[in-house]
Amino acid sequence: MRIVVITGPSGAGKTLALHSLEDAGYYAVDNLPPEMLPALVEFCRNRHDCDGAVVIDTRCGIAFAGLAAAIEQIKRQGYPVEMLYLDASDPVLLQRYKETRRPHPLRRRQQSLNHSAELAPENEGGIMKVIQAERELLDAARAIADRVLDTSSLSAHEFREAMHNAYAEGQGPSLLVTIVSFGFKHGLPVDADLVFDVRFLKNPHYKPELRLLDGRDAAVADYVNSDPKAPEFKAKMLDLIEYCLPEYIREGKAYLNIAIGCTGGQHRSVAISEEIAATLREAGYSVALQHRDVASKTSQDLD
Repeated sequence: MRIVVITGPSGAGKTLALHSLEDAGYYAVDNLPPEMLPALVEFCRNRHDCDGAVVIDTRCGIAFAGLAAAIEQIKRQGYPVEMLYLDASDPVLLQRYKETRRPHPLRRRQQSLNHSAELAPENEGGIMKVIQAERELLDAARAIADRVLDTSSLSAHEFREAMHNAYAEGQGPSLLVTIVSFGFKHGLPVDADLVFDVRFLKNPHYKPELRLLDGRDAAVADYVNSDPKAPEFKAKMLDLIEYCLPEYIREGKAYLNIAIGCTGGQHRSVAISEEIAATLREAGYSVALQHRDVASKTSQDLD
């Protein structure tokens, strides 16, 4: 079990960090008061030692001062807990707030306490004063952090990669690959990322003994694969897919939909999809397989 506590100034990237760990399989919680951290650790332990990621920051108000004590309590109990402090330069934090146009959480909290008269106006100078005030509240947390990551110059992709390398490097691919067989006569799948056309392969529709079967039947699959062009095409298609998948994972993509089509979606696309799905599963990828148009088969389908 691994517990990662994420903190730092607002705008430094805590939400993206939490989402990155959640995508890697962590149980993720945002804006948790420090006194509830031991309960989260116990919850993760009871879920067969699942990993947990939690954002605890100044949004919880004066309760934030108890973060160090909560972490120390968990460590005394023998549980692995580590704190990640995300930071960014003041100009970068300012620019991010100008882009999002959201009020600073510390300012919202002070306004809720009727302290608005103490705040600087909502302009560039006022925001900078709030940023500095939050930094002062975070000083103690930064001092005990196990890791400090400055996100000022990181792109979203670089940030996700840094999180994966630090906290999820030993985990398998998180990308879900969905392979869909379909018939072009019924239209392209609207959510397809990659589309392959197998209509040039030998068509089982014209074999009376195969016409009423579909590509999941061994006789149909054998017929499709007997086409001299089939082995080379499948090898090239797999080479492209297996080249792209690690890049999609590195980019942080969570889902990839691969559509393989023939004329009616009954024979060739189904047989090829079954084989590609099996090969990717053997390679360790999480694969879902759908045959969209098999159930829509009619006597007029030409595959």
